[in-house]
Amino acid sequence: MESITALSVLDGRYKRSTTELRDIYSEFGLIKYRVKVEIEWLKFILGGLKLAGDSWDEKMVDVLDNIVARFDVDAASRIKDIEKTTNHDVKAVEYYIKEKLSGTSMASLSEWTHFACTSDDINNTAYALMVKDGRDIVIKSLDSLLAKIEKMALESKAVPMMSRTHGQPATPTTAGKELVNFAWRLREGRWNLAGITVQGKMNGATGNFNAHSFAFPDVDWINASRHFIENYLGIEPIIFTTQINPNGYLSRILHSMIRISSILTDLDRDMWGYISLGYFKQKVREGEVGSSTMPHKVNPIDFENSEGNLGVAISLMEHMSVKLLNSRFQRDLTDSTVLRNLGAVFGYLMIGIKSSIRGLDKVELDEGALRKDLEENLELLAEPIQTYMRICGEENPYEKMKELTRGRKITKEDLAAFIDGLEKLTEEEKIRMKQLTPLTYTGFAEQLVDEYFASIKH
Repeated sequence: MESITALSVLDGRYKRSTTELRDIYSEFGLIKYRVKVEIEWLKFILGGLKLAGDSWDEKMVDVLDNIVARFDVDAASRIKDIEKTTNHDVKAVEYYIKEKLSGTSMASLSEWTHFACTSDDINNTAYALMVKDGRDIVIKSLDSLLAKIEKMALESKAVPMMSRTHGQPATPTTAGKELVNFAWRLREGRWNLAGITVQGKMNGATGNFNAHSFAFPDVDWINASRHFIENYLGIEPIIFTTQINPNGYLSRILHSMIRISSILTDLDRDMWGYISLGYFKQKVREGEVGSSTMPHKVNPIDFENSEGNLGVAISLMEHMSVKLLNSRFQRDLTDSTVLRNLGAVFGYLMIGIKSSIRGLDKVELDEGALRKDLEENLELLAEPIQTYMRICGEENPYEKMKELTRGRKITKEDLAAFIDGLEKLTEEEKIRMKQLTPLTYTGFAEQLVDEYFASIKH
């Protein structure tokens, strides 16, 4: 029942769609990642750089690793209690770790916690790890969506369908080819998103290693920072910064997810339209209500839900992708409050993806409706006939076909009479023209579906 009082739909109505993100982007998640970074930094400066000399023992790694491994909600709550006194969230993490080291073999080394760090050394790397893990969840959901679209495309690759340009009847295609178009666009977006390198910085209060170099002038801190970020955190180091990470990588990830969201919105709208046209039937669920007053209705609510939530995600991502690149002088705090909304960004995106998957799971192609639509629109053959007339030397082929077909329906008899009246065509060519139907005039649509599946194998 706690969901019914939630301020946000992310933890309320749509809680089920965002469950995987809670341990990453919640306050608990942020604290957990901060603790991880602080512990890894301790392992590096004491065990890697040997700054404490012989006071360090490799057995101490287990002491530190246990702090991370056993971190839970109670531990996070303890840090929040400490924060009530410090009024500083990162300092509270430092004090918590010192508290945990008290009474252990590392008690005498506890003051090395947070050595030479500014808060954003911890925050930016914690957020980088959060984004990295959150991206993995998004990609996993995208893969599920792609698998569904590709399965539908393969099953319907040879099913003729009337395409529409400007909403009007146009050249025939196949249902599978139109689904493959979306699969290719989403897959390209997925590749792009997965390929963006996550970056972090660990270089002190204004990015110059000031405290580091004063305390240990003989250490090559620039390369030490690189080594720590690459090998202890598994992300790419940034050396040229102010106090904060310039967030270029995050802007690139957000822009990539904006494009994915826009493509998915396009899919949602097309599926909504195809359902309205009767090309796809929606599966009826027992007990489900489509309208409070119209009992017959089965609404495409999942695609509408997806479109709406993706719109919210895009709006947030557009703001964050630009805002997070800006900071006054060497640091202001506006990025901090904005970064806390990353969970909302990933949450609304996940709702959009999952709603789309649910929508696709509930539809099935109505091949009869597609066939009927094609058979009732013989004017679709205006394009191939006027094109072939050009080859045969007919005068004003486009204009003649326009006069026959523009703005009106034609019958088989109308078309046959028109073809019989052509002067430059042989009888064989006229027979070939008459045998053409909207159902067979699909070009290489089917082959293009095969081409897609061949391409993704490589």
